[in-house]
Amino acid sequence: MKRLFDVVGFGALNVDKLYKVNKIAGPDEEGFVITCEETCGGSAANTIVGLARLGCRVGFIGKVANDREGKMLLEDFRREGVDTKGVVKTKTGRSGVVMGFVDQKGERALYVDPGVNDTIDFGEVEKEVAYKAKFLHLTSFVGEKSFETQKKLVENLPENVKVSLDPGELYARKGIKKLEPIVGKCFVLMPNLKELALLTGEEDYVAGAETLLKMGVQVVAVKLGGRGCYVTDGKESYHIEAYRVAVVDTTGAGDAFCAGFLYGLIKNKSLEDCGRLGNFVASRCIMKMGARAGLPRLEELKTSFPDI
Repeated sequence: MKRLFDVVGFGALNVDKLYKVNKIAGPDEEGFVITCEETCGGSAANTIVGLARLGCRVGFIGKVANDREGKMLLEDFRREGVDTKGVVKTKTGRSGVVMGFVDQKGERALYVDPGVNDTIDFGEVEKEVAYKAKFLHLTSFVGEKSFETQKKLVENLPENVKVSLDPGELYARKGIKKLEPIVGKCFVLMPNLKELALLTGEEDYVAGAETLLKMGVQVVAVKLGGRGCYVTDGKESYHIEAYRVAVVDTTGAGDAFCAGFLYGLIKNKSLEDCGRLGNFVASRCIMKMGARAGLPRLEELKTSFPDI
C-alpha cells in the first residue's frame, strides 16, 4: 500500500479562545482580561500543523459542525497544507471550543466544550487515511464514544502503521487499564510528568517510563517542561535540557514537542536528536501567544540544526 502520509492525527478539533489575564483567579477571586485572541487548536491538530510546517505529508481524522468554528478549523488546515479528507463534517451540533486563561508568566487554565468531537463513530472514519500513514498520532477526547472509536481503529491498523500517543491529562486519568488496548500497540508515548505519574503510579519518571516499556511501548518521551525532556527506548536514555527562551504562553508546548519528536522519528534520527528537535519546536511555540503562531518552518529548524 502506497504511503500517502508521514503522520495522520486523530483527536479533538477546537477553536481556542485565549484570554491573557492578570492572574488565574481562584474561588471567590476576581481577575481582569488584558487581551484576547481566537485561534485554531486541538492537541493532535496542533502537532499536525507543526509537522506540516516542517515539510511533512500530513492528514487528520476528526469532526466539525457546519458552523463558523468548523469552517474556521477546516480553512486553517487547508492553509497549512493538512489533508482534510478524514475530517467528518456534520450538519448538526456545534464544533469544539476551548476557553483558555493565560497569566503573565505564561501559565494557563483551560475549559473544554467538546461539541461534536465526542460523537465520532467508527463507521464515519475514513480508514484509508489512517492505513496509508507511517504514524497515527492520537490525543484525547472528553467523551467515551470517540475514545472507543480510536481503540477500534488501532485494533484494525495494518502492522506497518506505527501508533503515537500523547495522552493528555484526560486520558491519563482513565488509568493504564482502560488505555491498555492503545498503549500496548504504541510505538511512541509522549506524556508529561503529571500524566506519566497518573498512568503508572510512579512519581519517578525513569521508573514510570520503564513501566510503559514493559507494556510494549518502544519509545517513551517524557515532557519535563522547563527541565526539557527524558527519552528512552530501554537501551538508550537521555535527559535533554530545555532551550532558554522568554515565555509568552505555554499553550500547545507539549503538542509542539510531539511535532519535533515525530519529525525526528520520520527522518530516522537518533533518539537524542529526536529529543532535541522536540525541545526546539516547543521552545519556539512558547515564545508567542497561542498553540500555533510560534511553530517554526523547516528553514528555521535547518538553521538551528544544520546537521539534521
